[in-house]
Amino acid sequence: MSDKPVLVLATTNQGKVAELVELLAEYFEVVPRPADVPETDEDQPTLVGNARKKATEIAVATGLAALADDTGLFVDALDGGPGVRTARYAGLGATFDQNIAKLLLALDGIEADGRPGWGAQFRTCIALVWPDGRELLGEGSVEGRIAAERRGSSGFGYDPVFAPLEGDGRTFGEMTRDEKARYNHRVRAFDDLLAQLELTEF
Repeated sequence: MSDKPVLVLATTNQGKVAELVELLAEYFEVVPRPADVPETDEDQPTLVGNARKKATEIAVATGLAALADDTGLFVDALDGGPGVRTARYAGLGATFDQNIAKLLLALDGIEADGRPGWGAQFRTCIALVWPDGRELLGEGSVEGRIAAERRGSSGFGYDPVFAPLEGDGRTFGEMTRDEKARYNHRVRAFDDLLAQLELTEF
């Protein structure tokens, strides 16, 4: 049995779970979200608020440390939308494909600013909350462009239409996992969180 403290994940996204286990295994015994804990109503106006709320609900329900993240895609031409509603852009229960379709439809007819695609930013906030109320917050972001059409099939979410400015023009959907990690907003948020964990006693 591991002597590491147990950490419960709030997400049920298996792609995220695999990333989180790999990133946090040095510090915690990572376990999945209990099936009997209801889904969180993500009604907060900020990424920080939603991440904190999700992690707190899991920590209270399990009596264990809990981790949650919230990510938003902020598109310049849509006045920062879809923002905090990124995962639910096409409605509750919407698929990634439906969200992308709505995004491209919303951008159709809006002139780009002289470069391929439309300016955008991915931002992630990660909340690590203990049952006694202690918390750590990590944040990360990446600037990019929204492509006019889907390119690539790797990753998940909006990856096929988001091309990081620091890259070579390919979308996240056209990159390998290791290539994407160089620019990944979620990885950057975890780097921020892990740096704080190095200085934390728990």
